[in-house]
Amino acid sequence: MGEAWDIRMAREDDAPSIYRLVCELEGQQFAYDAFFRSFASQLSDTAVHCLVLEVDGRVAGYLNLRIDHHIHHAHPTAEILELIVAAGERGAGLGARLVERARLLAISEGCELMEVASKFERTDAHRFYERCGMVKTHYRLTMPLPTEGE
Repeated sequence: MGEAWDIRMAREDDAPSIYRLVCELEGQQFAYDAFFRSFASQLSDTAVHCLVLEVDGRVAGYLNLRIDHHIHHAHPTAEILELIVAAGERGAGLGARLVERARLLAISEGCELMEVASKFERTDAHRFYERCGMVKTHYRLTMPLPTEGE
């Protein structure tokens, strides 16, 4: 990979680029206003670390890491909430660089583990996370809830 790359903390002006990545990953268009409110909230939350990976000055990847304190752990835990690499940039090791930066950040925050949830059908993502050193240890169960306007 001959391009110049850098990982930095996200800024509010990254919102349009990150929005495109999220829509690309999920294969649907989300309401931008709702996305932006959530994004801005995360930027101001000290427990959430929003990392942006730039390649030649353009946003090519994004990782959202949340640090939580659970009473069933002796130390904080880190959870990758989102990891997205632009479709045209995949396979060049950018995702692994983001995960490694998140791992180092989690260590610096005193975390005892880093985890991620991934949908069953994302088998390529599962293999990626396993190559990064993660191990399947849990099931995550969900329950959809009604939201305002539904």
